[in-house]
Formats: sequence, C-alpha cells, structure tokens
Amino acid sequence: MLEVVKSGAVVGLDAVEVTIEVDVARGMPGFTIVGLPDAAVQESRERVRAAVLNSEYEFQPSRLTVNLAPADLRKAGPAYDLPIAIGFLSASGQINRQSAVSYYWLVGELSLTGEVKPVNGVLSIAAAAHSAGSSGIIVPAENAAEAAIVTGIDVIPVSSLAQAARFLSDDIVIEPAVSGNRSTERGAEQVDFAEIRGQLEARRALEIAAAGGHNVLMVGPPGSGKSMLARRLPTIMPPLSADEAIEVTKIYSLGGQAKHGRGLIWTRPYRAPHHTISAAGLAGGGKQPRPGEITLSHRGVLFLDEMAEFSQSVLQVLRQPIESKIVTISRANGRVTYPADFMLVGAMNPCPCGYLGDRQRECACTVGRIRSYRSKLSGPLLDRIDIHIEVPRLSQAELMGTSTGETSAAIKDRVIKARAAQAARFGSKTVLNGCMSAKQVRQSCSLSESIVSWLARIVERMALSARGYDRVLKVARTIADIAGHESVELVDVAEAIQYRSADRQRAY
Repeated sequence: MLEVVKSGAVVGLDAVEVTIEVDVARGMPGFTIVGLPDAAVQESRERVRAAVLNSEYEFQPSRLTVNLAPADLRKAGPAYDLPIAIGFLSASGQINRQSAVSYYWLVGELSLTGEVKPVNGVLSIAAAAHSAGSSGIIVPAENAAEAAIVTGIDVIPVSSLAQAARFLSDDIVIEPAVSGNRSTERGAEQVDFAEIRGQLEARRALEIAAAGGHNVLMVGPPGSGKSMLARRLPTIMPPLSADEAIEVTKIYSLGGQAKHGRGLIWTRPYRAPHHTISAAGLAGGGKQPRPGEITLSHRGVLFLDEMAEFSQSVLQVLRQPIESKIVTISRANGRVTYPADFMLVGAMNPCPCGYLGDRQRECACTVGRIRSYRSKLSGPLLDRIDIHIEVPRLSQAELMGTSTGETSAAIKDRVIKARAAQAARFGSKTVLNGCMSAKQVRQSCSLSESIVSWLARIVERMALSARGYDRVLKVARTIADIAGHESVELVDVAEAIQYRSADRQRAY
C-alpha cells in the first residue's frame, strides 16, 4: 500500500513543500529512504522503527520504501521522523485509510520511545503550509506557540506518535494551539541610558545612530564605558513592527536560538560575538547553510567588542552586508540568501595597551605596534562606518557623582519622531537615512550654496572619499530630522563632520 504525507524543508528563511511517499510492499524486508536525504534523515529509519514498536504498533517485516520529493532538493535534519512514521502506519493499515492524513502537514523528531521532540524552522514551515492551502499542520507541542503565529491555519500540538495517530484517526480531539502574546526572551535585562555617567558626546552619537540606522565605531581606553553604551543601544530603538517580529522569529527558529514554547520575539536582537569567531560563524555557513551572527542581528545591533582583535579575514566579511543588507552563502549544492539589516557597533582601544592619549596613564606602545594594531581595520571598512567617536576615561567628578542622564525612554521618543520623519519622506518604515541610495541622498540632502562652498573646503582638507562624503550627508540628514529641520542646515553638517574622526586625523 502507498501513502502520501506532506511536510516542509527550509531553504533560506522560507520553506518549500516536501511530499513524502511511503510504500509498504511484499518482498525481501528492507527500509530504504531516497530523495537526497542527509545522514540525519537516513538515521530516521532506526528512530521510526523503535518509535512505532514502543508506541504499541506493529512493524512487520516488509519492503518499506520512502521517497522524499522533490528529489533534487537535499533533505536535512530529523524533522521528517513523524511524517515518515505516520505514512508507514497509514500505508500498513494501522491508521484508518479514511483518516485526515492527507489534510495536514507533519513535522517533528521522534525519540525511541515515540515522544515527539521539537525541531528548528517550524515557523517557516507553517507559513509554507498556509501558502500551499493546507488545512493544518501537526507539530511538536513545544513548537506549537511558534507555529501558531501563522494565522489562518490549524496548528495541532502533539507530544507522541500515538497521540498524532489517534488524532488523525478521529479517536481523540486536539484543540488547535494559540500563539502567545509577547516573548521577552531577548533583551529581558533591564538596562537604561540613565545608568551611564558622563559621555555626553557618545550618548548623542548613539542617539543619532539609532535614529538613522548608522554604523558606529567607539574608541577609548579600557573601562570608559564602551560596552555599557553599546548594550543600551537597543533600548532607544523603536519597537519591532509585527512583520519585523515575524522575520526575526523566523531567523531564530531556523538557527535553533528561539526558546521553545514562546511566541513572537518582539525585542531588538543584540549580538556580541567573541573576537575568536570564524568567518563562517559571522556570516553563516555549514554544509547545510545556517544563519551567522550577521543574520541573527537582523533588525538589531551587532556589537564587536575589541574590534581590532578580530582577524582581518573575519572583518572583511562585513563589507558587503553593510552595503547590501543581505548575505549570500554559496555551497556546492546551492546558495541561500539571508537578510542582514543590522547596525554595526564596534569598540576598540586606541592602542594595544589601551592608554594612548589617556590623561592619567602613559601609553607603553611603540609607533610600529600602534600602526599594526590600527591597520587591522582596513580603510574600506572604516569608510563604511558613519560615526567615529572617542570615549574618554571618566573624570573623578563624573565617576563619583550621583547625577544621572536622560532615560532611554526620553531618548527613544526623539528617535521615534526622527524615524517617523524618514518614513514620511521615503514612504517606507524600513528605509532609513543610513541606507539611502546615492539618488536619495541628492534628493533628501539639498544644501545651500554657502554650505556647499564651506563643505568643499572641508572635503578637500579631510580627503573624503565619495562614500565618506555621502555618509556625512546621511548623518547630517539624521541630525536635521532629530532637530525637526525641514532641510539640512550648516549646524547639522558641522556636527556630522565631527563624527568622521578617522578622516580628520588623516587631514592633520
């Protein structure tokens, strides 16, 4: 007998339909899986056999053939265990042939006891099932809240193979799952900009960065507060929209980073990988490509502490995603593209010992060591960072004082207003000043003749590149939006110039 079951395979952030054909025939006993299965899928033979027997069903010797179609798409992971087992039970007559097997997609890993375990990428598969017109999807109970984010499709949570089989035979009724409201699994720590003492210039720079989606590099001695500033950046960024939350949740589900039993992730991602990370860990990769830190920080912040300690090959990976907002991973068996719309925030010391220019401690580094240390950040990479700021050591009065600065909530209000101005200008909430095209820069940053004349002298003196010049205008446009200026004024451009410290240093 032959049974056909539907499931899904994740490709990039989306999923495609996979048809699982299970044929039980007479002949020499065997269990064959075809259709480009990887090792984990091949191993499902033993898991399915044990799960069926331990769920008190029969697994009589027979010739069992499983075909996973389309045959040219590689199938990976243990998510096909449940549909293969249900297909076998139906094909062997142990589930009523008039059951609802053909109406549901199935996904789930089986333990040897028959328990259904959670898998990655369920949100994408549920969305694909809905798009394909399926009546519903049967998922592990721990994945149910995640899958239920997709509206318009019944999500049936099961905890065992026997429960799934009885549901499909109409022996029991299982109510469809309902998604939870909000998840605070990321960014749950209560941090606030009011906890930062001093560092007014850095606070102002991060406000501009959050308002316009600009990249930032902070340079300062150890203990000056660079990491604290970066950690609080997500608290002044606008909340995720519903579409952005679904996008972020898909990424974390695919990467196995979403906590099971939770619904949407509503908080901005904040990723801070260690400087020993590999290029594949940052950009994504693997035999079956998975998202890296660049994609996991999509719609949020990627913080590289001790940025000069990262290997040059790893840092160069950032250049293309910063510009295109996507990262493409190519392998012999195909290529996938992941979103990478993140804010890059880097922090580094001014020299290897960290005390160059410090008012209280003397630098012990030679000129050669300092140049070697700084050369790890290439010119093209620095050119892609809009805002360069120095974060000096706190004075004694600032360190021991009791006064507090503005709260994150107060700063966020200004950021939201500035982003609203950009949304009105571009007709989109996802297009920010930091990612304007050259044409949009010319249209949105028109300058008076006096400003152009003044800026021409600055550009020549600082030897700004074409990209550097455009980034100055982008930052100036954001400063104008925060101030509520209709057009970019001289004061906006002057402040934007101050955030090109790397270019200023080359000019003197």
